Amino acid sequence: MSYLPSSVVDFIRAALAEDIGHGDITTSLTVDTDAVSEAFVIAKEPLLLAGLPFFKLVFLLIDEGVDVQLLRVDGSEFLKGERIARVAGRTRSLLMGERLALNIIQRLSGIATLTRMYTDRVKDLPVQIVDTRKTTPNMRYMEKYAVRIGGGSNHRFGLYDGVLIKDNHIKAAGGIAQAIERVKQVPLLTKIEIEVKNIEELKEALELDVDIVMLDNMSIEDMRRCVEIVNKRVKLEASGNVTLENVRQIAETGVDIISSGYLTHSARAADISMKIV
Repeated sequence: MSYLPSSVVDFIRAALAEDIGHGDITTSLTVDTDAVSEAFVIAKEPLLLAGLPFFKLVFLLIDEGVDVQLLRVDGSEFLKGERIARVAGRTRSLLMGERLALNIIQRLSGIATLTRMYTDRVKDLPVQIVDTRKTTPNMRYMEKYAVRIGGGSNHRFGLYDGVLIKDNHIKAAGGIAQAIERVKQVPLLTKIEIEVKNIEELKEALELDVDIVMLDNMSIEDMRRCVEIVNKRVKLEASGNVTLENVRQIAETGVDIISSGYLTHSARAADISMKIV
């Protein structure tokens, strides 16, 4: 697991400390120290799997002697009742890692499953479905990984790896032109994206040589008009209240990118269990 970022390893260590604390009281009182067991991880509903590397890491951080056998790979589709993984080793170790390991894989599989639903709605159209920064604190790496497993793409990872001038930046800078002028005072390798809320702001942004324009909470009719005005001069991103019900209609306007916070902040955790046999 050396390929995982140290921040992810640290997060899982902290999550284990939060859950186990000074010891698993119930397990220590009911399970012999030398007891060994075998358990299977089972899908309890149809899902798209994501999170196996993190699932495995939970058990290895508790006990390197635990054998985690992954029966399928991330991105696999599962039906209710199908086995996802086999976990074997000291029973105490299995029980201590069970909840955190399941929490992670359920959360990430839920995101991957929802993302796949979005991408399936527009798979025949030339548009990208991307995530946002609306992620669970300290789980961004994992959640954005799950989006990719579901067929989506990642927007900027954080505030440090892309320029996205939003409404509050515009307000604080004194206007669209002032905000962009400030950004261009410094040589940057990243693309410049700016958020606009109407056609007038779009026209102003186009005169200022940006790379991407985000259409924030615009109507379908206005988005179509923006696509006509831009005529492929810059990329257009549609954002704001993008749901499964309207994502197809938004894509049909001709925008290049559709971003949705729903992929991460509103995905329901998949139903997965682990049973000792």
